[in-house]
Amino acid sequence: MDVVLLSRIQFAVTIGFHYIYPPLSIGLGLVLVLMEGLYLKTGRAIYHQMTRFWVRIFGLIFAMGVATGIVMEFEFGTNWAAYSRFVGDIFGSPLAAEGIFAFFLESGFLAILLFGWDRVSPRMHFLSTVLVCLGAHFSAVWIIVANSWMQTPTAYRIVETAVGRRAEITDFWGAVLNPSTLDRLSHTIMGAWQAGAFFVISVGAFYLLRRRHEEFARRSIGIALGVAMVASLGQLATGHSSAVTMAEHQPAKLAAFEGHYFTGDHAPLTLMGWVDEDGERVIGPKIPGLLSWLVGGSTATVVKGLEEFPADERPPVQATFQFYHLMVAIGMALILLSWGGGVLAWRGILFRSRPLLWVMVFSVLLPQLSNQLGWAAAEVGRQPWIVYGLMRTADGVSDTVGAGSVVASLVLFTLIYVGLLVVFLVLLDQKIRKGPLPEDLGPAREVE
Repeated sequence: MDVVLLSRIQFAVTIGFHYIYPPLSIGLGLVLVLMEGLYLKTGRAIYHQMTRFWVRIFGLIFAMGVATGIVMEFEFGTNWAAYSRFVGDIFGSPLAAEGIFAFFLESGFLAILLFGWDRVSPRMHFLSTVLVCLGAHFSAVWIIVANSWMQTPTAYRIVETAVGRRAEITDFWGAVLNPSTLDRLSHTIMGAWQAGAFFVISVGAFYLLRRRHEEFARRSIGIALGVAMVASLGQLATGHSSAVTMAEHQPAKLAAFEGHYFTGDHAPLTLMGWVDEDGERVIGPKIPGLLSWLVGGSTATVVKGLEEFPADERPPVQATFQFYHLMVAIGMALILLSWGGGVLAWRGILFRSRPLLWVMVFSVLLPQLSNQLGWAAAEVGRQPWIVYGLMRTADGVSDTVGAGSVVASLVLFTLIYVGLLVVFLVLLDQKIRKGPLPEDLGPAREVE
């Protein structure tokens, strides 16, 4: 097999396994802030118990996120050395910032979060929870900044060096606030909030089905549903904003997302279908003019088609189209589940209906699938560029790495990551089955 394809598969496997955990830690971090904040506000012991239980789960997720993320840093040097030389001046800054300002903040206060219950005041412990949550969010900020610069590069200059061309940063904040950063960051954060919220909902529904920890489960579900309701609509809004930005700065990707081949106004929005790449059409239901209206606010808006781009500068249309549309379909299902679940919970129906509770148990899979599909659509849709318009993916691989080495490391990494996933699921299952502990209730407090 081709070294470029093998290296792409290896990085996809690595980041695919890793990306299970950061969205959970970001979303669960927010839920923890809400739970502990309610304990401080109301003084009710049940919120103390909820916080302590979910903090233990958070610690497990954080550990797995660190373990699975380390390898990616090395792959930039082993498999993508040419790319690293080209963008090292720019890409290195946000990665360093992520380590200094995000990881250290999160990991530094994690010790207080996990072990400081009887050693610091309730307010100090709550502050540590807030800072750990912020650290998880800041980590996403800097990673998205780095990836967004690859999608829409700005604030750079190209210089010639002894080892080839190199991109150098000319304005740090110009690179940070490149055209796609804020859209992609907000969209990613909303997906992470959904992942954390539906994780809590799933566990709460499981307890209700087993008729265990019922008050704990109801209150956990209630808080998580509130987060999910906000995040599901936020995901829709930020996704639309991302598409508008994409139409301006990455029109080939947007055209691949929609299987849109021919430039023109009144561009239709395809709901689902199959791309006939030879016939340059999509077989499936469409809404006439809706893509133009969504992109420019009018059906008369001209949307660029794939015909505008040479064949060797077009993304893989079928894969990009399917990844994107599956992500959108799941996103719509999450809106229905969160808002429908919220209404049914408010009426008390959700907690009494076993079929609905089973739906909520398995709903934990949907945000994970949506996040993975969204990442795949964004990265496959950028092809053939590793840095959009500046460097092709084929030119970014290391010259000295052979196919055999990549295959061997790919097999080894896959086995390790599968093993880590099994360990995570076993430990998670043990913690969930054990449930919240009676001593986690803590003392009821007088509210000042």
